[in-house]
Amino acid sequence: MRELRFTDWVFVVLAVAIVAAGALALFRSPPGPAHSAHQLAAPADLAPAAHSDGLSEAESGYRFERVTVPSTRGPAVPVAFRILGPDGRPHTRFLDNQTKQLHFFVVRDDMHVFQHLHPTLVGDTWHVDVRLDDGGAYRMFAEFVPLDTRDPRHPVVLGVPFSVPGDTTLVPVPAPAAEAVTATGFTVTRVDEPDQPAPLRPQRLRFAIRAPDGSPVRALDPHLGAYGHMTGFHTMLLSATHLHPVEPLGVPLVDGELTFQATFADRGEYRLFLEFAHGGAVHTAAVTVAVA
Repeated sequence: MRELRFTDWVFVVLAVAIVAAGALALFRSPPGPAHSAHQLAAPADLAPAAHSDGLSEAESGYRFERVTVPSTRGPAVPVAFRILGPDGRPHTRFLDNQTKQLHFFVVRDDMHVFQHLHPTLVGDTWHVDVRLDDGGAYRMFAEFVPLDTRDPRHPVVLGVPFSVPGDTTLVPVPAPAAEAVTATGFTVTRVDEPDQPAPLRPQRLRFAIRAPDGSPVRALDPHLGAYGHMTGFHTMLLSATHLHPVEPLGVPLVDGELTFQATFADRGEYRLFLEFAHGGAVHTAAVTVAVA
């Protein structure tokens, strides 16, 4: 047998390296699926619903078709739209999402105006009246869960901008703070930690509700099939984030606290709008949270 030359040894080493690399690739476990900003892997009890953020009028094959868009101010400005599905036809039936087929939101870009409404379906068109007392740049959102969804906790959120001409009294977005007071005198205080939640990380936010006399609210009326409803909007991007209530109906509130599951997609400030029912009326508290 002839003696191996230097070049022969080089080829032998390269062959061994190639075989080793192939074996490593063969036996290495395959990578898991990539997660979007709204689909971060998390423990089952903390994973919030993943959904689109309302920055586009089209998402997951669905499209917001404008029929009547607000262009003037007033106490009851009509809005009409259709939801077109992947087949290009209007869709009029969705899964119930907190007792409603479709949730509709209107926010102004300074977060001073917020409305949460539930349109009425007439034929294939959704109709709703919105209160617009002032001019400015606005965005409206339609949130729904398609019938063929693989996960009913993943709503589709479509967003469309519109503007109302005329004088506008802009209001600065309040700085991040732990406490807010409703127009009816209820105090809502955020009691979880850390003060600045991290983006892309499922977490729980807790809010203590106090009556106008300062006493903890230990019982709330059902509102949209839960003790509360919360939606957040990024103050710069105007993207929507839905937060999901944790405490089931019928369970007494501990120290008047409500808990919500959340995942924030981006850094920055979010304006969170908490709606809860007490004494036969719905109360709304707005809290600014910094995500860093």
